[in-house]
Amino acid sequence: MSDRPLTAYKVLTAAQMAALERDGSFAGAPVDVADGYIHLSTAAQLTETVDRHFAGQDDLHVVAVDLAAQGDAVKWEESRGGQLFPHLYGTMSLETVIAYAPLVRGTDGQVKLPVAG
Repeated sequence: MSDRPLTAYKVLTAAQMAALERDGSFAGAPVDVADGYIHLSTAAQLTETVDRHFAGQDDLHVVAVDLAAQGDAVKWEESRGGQLFPHLYGTMSLETVIAYAPLVRGTDGQVKLPVAG
């Protein structure tokens, strides 16, 4: 049994979130398209991802993705500081999204995870 999380997170702009809701799928942000996969983060990696790649941006959203539902399209690959990150080689379907919410930080500065209702 793997100790890897079953849920990963993607940060989307308001326009990307609206497109996901409208179209039912997300093919990736420009950096994802350029790299050939959708960059995801674990819960433990999410705040650092936001701090590094989305600093100063407003109106962001956090999407929780069911990794098991993505099947073999998810690959865990080494990235920042030797950490393994989940990468989605394919389109993210709204059907595999288990929760999403505007990006909010707690009083400790950590990004709060979206809660499914």
